[in-house]
Amino acid sequence: MTLWTASEAARATGGTARGDWRADGVSIDSRTVRPGDLFVALRDVRDGHDFVADALARGAAAAMVSRRPEGLAEDAPLLFVPDVLAGLNALGAAGRARTRARVVAITGSVGKTSTKEMLRAVLEGQGRVHAAEASYNNHWGVPLTLARLPREADYAIVEIGMNHPGEIAPLSRLTRPHVAMITTVTAAHLAAFASVEEIAAEKAEIFAGLEAGGTAVINGDLETTPRLVAAATAAGARICRFGADPACEFRLLRVDLLPRATVVRCEIGGVEQIFRLATPGRHFAANALGVLGAVEALGADVTLAARALSLWTPPAGRGTRETILLDPVEGLGFTLIDDAFNANPASMRAAFEVLAASAPDDGVGRVARGRRIAILGDMLELGPREEELHAALAEDEALARADTVHCVGPRMRALWERLPPERRGTWCETADAMAARARHLVDAGDVVLVKGSKGSRVARVVDALRNLGHPAMT
Repeated sequence: MTLWTASEAARATGGTARGDWRADGVSIDSRTVRPGDLFVALRDVRDGHDFVADALARGAAAAMVSRRPEGLAEDAPLLFVPDVLAGLNALGAAGRARTRARVVAITGSVGKTSTKEMLRAVLEGQGRVHAAEASYNNHWGVPLTLARLPREADYAIVEIGMNHPGEIAPLSRLTRPHVAMITTVTAAHLAAFASVEEIAAEKAEIFAGLEAGGTAVINGDLETTPRLVAAATAAGARICRFGADPACEFRLLRVDLLPRATVVRCEIGGVEQIFRLATPGRHFAANALGVLGAVEALGADVTLAARALSLWTPPAGRGTRETILLDPVEGLGFTLIDDAFNANPASMRAAFEVLAASAPDDGVGRVARGRRIAILGDMLELGPREEELHAALAEDEALARADTVHCVGPRMRALWERLPPERRGTWCETADAMAARARHLVDAGDVVLVKGSKGSRVARVVDALRNLGHPAMT
């Protein structure tokens, strides 16, 4: 199905098209470009113009460029624009303007991508859904998501992130959401913000682009909730709160964490309901209520959405669970919880609670008793209090149920030094050093959590632990 014709893309961007091409997708990466994509030659670490020839050779329908790359044929299919990033923004704005979809924008210090994927999962049974890929939530990710938005979509889900002040409002105005959701506000990006209150003010900018009559879906359990509600009210939004506070329209009554599931009791519209998530996590339960609030605001069926929640599982690196078989003959292995994509104090504590609720298997490994093991990498972008915030994790009650805590990185050493000797595992300066020790860290029957900021590279430890496994016997 054609997404953009040459003439449509030229009108949208104010550019000049060469050739009468049709594109059914939009790509910014020549390595993953698919036949029929419009390749957008952005300048980042490398200049995308250097890869136009490769993208066209892979079957791209055309390329958006600001100059003709060397070595291209005169009749190469191109879209000339003065500035490629501005051209992508214009294409995104046009994609948003022409669609019939109801649009949701999601931001928050924690849980944006998981919540986006949860909302995608529950809406897919109720219409055609278009959602941001991966964590495409920045100055090029948001317009790319909108440029890919099909005219015929019923729902569009856009993730909006930030690292510095002033980033969210322009992305919200580009997105023009009917529903704007804030998952939570907590200590993250403190290298660029002086306080959590400043972070809340920036997150509240998601209401800047809210369509008239739109709905703000807000976590009702935060110290900064009043600030968020005030900003949404000033934007003319209908307010929908989710959480345990009695004022919440989608109220959390009880959460039961099971080793591999979460049972949620809630109250919606004065009626008690129960739903189940196929993964443990109190934070997932809270965000699921926010998702149901967004579903209602979109005019979709809340009951069907609540049932569909049981089928959702977290995206890779955000709390996914898997069994790593060490002995495929006997079926013996350990449980790996991969939460290595991002981290801040709030998400760390949520992960500790999941680990504490997990049940190791006793008597199946070299160590008689199955263990709960945490392998923790640095939390980044926490500003001048980073050492204090790392060390404070040692006081967490859920982490106290971990048998052994291994730490990776210079910042995480503050936690390692604060741990009691009987639970203090290995500290390594780098993730590669910890990964090299992988076979010595785990045993059959263990439950192993790996968590840290992406920049700490603890995902390399996850890979090393996976590589200990063998294929299951069939």
